[in-house]
Amino acid sequence: MKILKLNSWLLGSVFLLCFSLSSCGNSEMSDPSPTPDPDTDPDIEDNTSPNIAINNWIQEIMDDYYYWNSTMNTPLATDADPEDYFENLLVDQDHFSIIYPNYLDLINSLEGVSKEAGYEYILFRASQTNQNVIAIILYVKKGSPAEAAGLMRDDIVTEINGTTMTLSNYQSVLSGIDEDHTLTVARFDQSLNNGEGSYAFLNDPLSMSTVVFSENPVFMDSVYTIGSNKIGYLVYNFFSPGVEVNPNDNVTYGVYDQELDEIFADFKSKGVNELILDLRYNGGGYVTSAVNLASLIGSGISAGDVFYKTKYNSGLQAYFTQTYGADYLNNKFLDKAANIGGQLSSGTVHIIATGGTASASELIINGLSPYMTVKLIGETTYGKNVGSAVFEDDENEDNHYGLLPIISQSFNSLDQSEYSNGFDPDVESNEFDDGRLLPLGDINETMLSAAISQITGEAAGSRTIKKNRIDRIELENSVRNTERFGIMIGQKPLKIIK
Repeated sequence: MKILKLNSWLLGSVFLLCFSLSSCGNSEMSDPSPTPDPDTDPDIEDNTSPNIAINNWIQEIMDDYYYWNSTMNTPLATDADPEDYFENLLVDQDHFSIIYPNYLDLINSLEGVSKEAGYEYILFRASQTNQNVIAIILYVKKGSPAEAAGLMRDDIVTEINGTTMTLSNYQSVLSGIDEDHTLTVARFDQSLNNGEGSYAFLNDPLSMSTVVFSENPVFMDSVYTIGSNKIGYLVYNFFSPGVEVNPNDNVTYGVYDQELDEIFADFKSKGVNELILDLRYNGGGYVTSAVNLASLIGSGISAGDVFYKTKYNSGLQAYFTQTYGADYLNNKFLDKAANIGGQLSSGTVHIIATGGTASASELIINGLSPYMTVKLIGETTYGKNVGSAVFEDDENEDNHYGLLPIISQSFNSLDQSEYSNGFDPDVESNEFDDGRLLPLGDINETMLSAAISQITGEAAGSRTIKKNRIDRIELENSVRNTERFGIMIGQKPLKIIK
């Protein structure tokens, strides 16, 4: 009998189990005619491809855990390249399973730790009449080198390290931001163009240093008093608990989760009666933080109510049910003193969402919907109702790969899970609708203004810029290029006996 220990992480777009995989197969069975060992028999020369052991490991994981394990494609030869071997197994409807060359690099990225300057951007073709490419800064991370250098949201980057980006070179030019670099920046100046404003280049390029940086996902919060409405506003860029605070054996509570609790306690004490949750850049994160946030928002919920359910392939589903009981995979709300659901006048949470709103963010939308009205402002969300698991091979030191196959699907308490094509907005809005990006939190900022208008029935403020949507073709969005995009990371220690 073999014991496969599953680490205390769960990762996924629904949730993911981070597996530390020991050996494969049934240890109670033995080969009556063992193969000579080239390490102990000098007459035997070992010409075996190292890919065989790696691909056998891949195959066993996929046989046991892959959500569509009964309909996988026929495997390639066992000495094939491991990336080709893995990708060939995937079914047609699977657009998410991934193999990574290095497991440790993957884990660091999923935890939000990376070497960077600290900014996110979107790339556009500058004009239909030329080949130039520009990057528009979406947001600058708090406490980052980019913030210290003075980079701002809405800045337009035309050169990196003195090289103009074009359709033919922008990918290679962008590789330069992994190390220290300079940005040539044009910034909006309201004093130009007879007071209507226009963009002008800064006198000197901005110097960006890169460091190993850990981003705080709680970007900002505010309270707006508009008429009889006290509107709480939270910009939350990914789900992460942060460094542990007084952990016990099975629960990890982090500083970022604690910060959210404090924000909602402040909302509650100030009499907030409407809520806008800004998830436009939130592509996923820890399930525990998603449960924590949902528990602060849900209306009429209690600690025993189901937030979401997870379902696996038939073998895993039967194992979990038989071993732990049918209720084991029902993930429930927490009892939170700072919950403001009961004081929301409309019984509605207004969520700002885009195509970059994925996985754990969509779990919030789907999981809260049975308990309250969820109104979306923005664009159709990404659409990921299936979850992955991170696997490593800790027995074969020559196998550095990390696997991220789909192993599950997420459902809310009403067994609803039909959002593989994303959630469509109730109110359409694009943050470039007004021609440029105002600071996040400015009530005239396009998407926040649209959300406030849904609450008040009136325009949020007096806009000083003309409605002139930028008609450009998006080439790339850095928020959607991170390894953690579309991922949810949770915590529930499991042990499977095989």
